[in-house]
Amino acid sequence: MRIYITHCSAKKDASLKNTNDEVTPDRLCTTTQLQRFMNKCREKEVQWAVFSTKHGVWFPHEKHKWYEKDPDTVSESEFKELLKSFQERLGDYEEICFYHNPGRFHSLYKKLVKEAKVRGRILMFTHLSEIV
Repeated sequence: MRIYITHCSAKKDASLKNTNDEVTPDRLCTTTQLQRFMNKCREKEVQWAVFSTKHGVWFPHEKHKWYEKDPDTVSESEFKELLKSFQERLGDYEEICFYHNPGRFHSLYKKLVKEAKVRGRILMFTHLSEIV
């Protein structure tokens, strides 16, 4: 079983900011790169998720309110919770394919990949054409 995952971004749908609306990641995360990732995953009918610095692993059917959480502000205790989420929620997958831009891959995500117990099953990739 394989899953494709990428990290969230700072750019979110501003119209949701001061509401109590809970939405799926494809509604909240508005960057072109994220939208292309999610669209490609839907097109290929593969399992996918977004890694949120606030919520951890965020599957496409789950809903959350608008939030703001810069990776630079994640404390060590918050990181441990995010790491736990990553390991528990993705632990059953044989392959965890992590889509990223090497030039913009924040040190928090590098640390996550390095410290995860499932790191031996994480495959890093950089092109949407690799989603199959």
